[in-house]
Amino acid sequence: MRFGIIGTNTITEKLIDAGKQHSRFELKGVYSRTKERAEEFASLHDIPYTFTTIEALADSEHIDAVYIASPNAFHAEQASALMRKGKHVLCEKPMASNQREIATMIDVAKNEGVVLMEGIKSTMMPGFFTVQEHLHKLGHIRRYVGNFCKYSSRYDAYKEGEVLNAFKPSLSNGSLMDLGIYGIYPMVVLFGAPNSIKANGVFLKSGVDGEGSVLAEYDDMEAVIMHSKIIDSHSPTEIQGENGTMIIPNISEPKEIKIVYRGGTEEDLHLKDNHPAMFYEVEEFIKLVEENKGQSKINSFSHTLMTARIMEEARQQIGLEYAADRKSRE
Repeated sequence: MRFGIIGTNTITEKLIDAGKQHSRFELKGVYSRTKERAEEFASLHDIPYTFTTIEALADSEHIDAVYIASPNAFHAEQASALMRKGKHVLCEKPMASNQREIATMIDVAKNEGVVLMEGIKSTMMPGFFTVQEHLHKLGHIRRYVGNFCKYSSRYDAYKEGEVLNAFKPSLSNGSLMDLGIYGIYPMVVLFGAPNSIKANGVFLKSGVDGEGSVLAEYDDMEAVIMHSKIIDSHSPTEIQGENGTMIIPNISEPKEIKIVYRGGTEEDLHLKDNHPAMFYEVEEFIKLVEENKGQSKINSFSHTLMTARIMEEARQQIGLEYAADRKSRE
């Protein structure tokens, strides 16, 4: 499958490294706003075609599918333009700025008969399927604690007065959108939509949330999501049941999972995993295209929309509004 990519950043580098391990992945094109950066990146990764407009990328006969890793605010417009020209789209999380944008993207995908999938790696990894397989051992589940707090590599620059993309509200960024999703998406896949949520956030002067939390209420359990781009946390994600607790050290890349049963005995669920973390979303996406399936069962439209609904409500509660939100209401 001939891929084009939008974005010349770290996450794109990781996608390329993962794709190289898949026999059906063929990197053919890269888009950047400047010809110089596109050519520089193409030279670095031996990419034959470069593009400086989305229209040219969409029209290219050399591209079957596109991985989008541009700032969040651009996802919906870029994906829709590509899909309307028959390109399949793997879109880096979060899929878009809000529910309305995502719903539009889904409509376009269905109308054009192409594959659209949110590129959240964690729920495609073998470790997550291990979580699902062994969840019943915990007995009646009472609490899910989704924790992902990681000091951003761009935060030092922010503190020196340089506001990079990661902290710009105009690009629909911030802690909840960029990192909180890692706790929310697995929660939705495992337990469905909560009855209600309560959100808190700590704002930065640029206008985005630097960190925050979401408390989600279910019928007979609760979920606590903690996220941050301005501190590190070394606490794991936990799924707490009446018979035991499942411990997941890194929810963004679930591995080395274990269950500690009531009484103290432990069961190691760690599986050998020789592929890069993003390999499995690439594998799922290619399989969907080859089998002519419009969406993934795990990273599905319903899970993506449900996650976006939770994050949008959380943002409304803490008072974080993006330009894309106002545009969607017009």
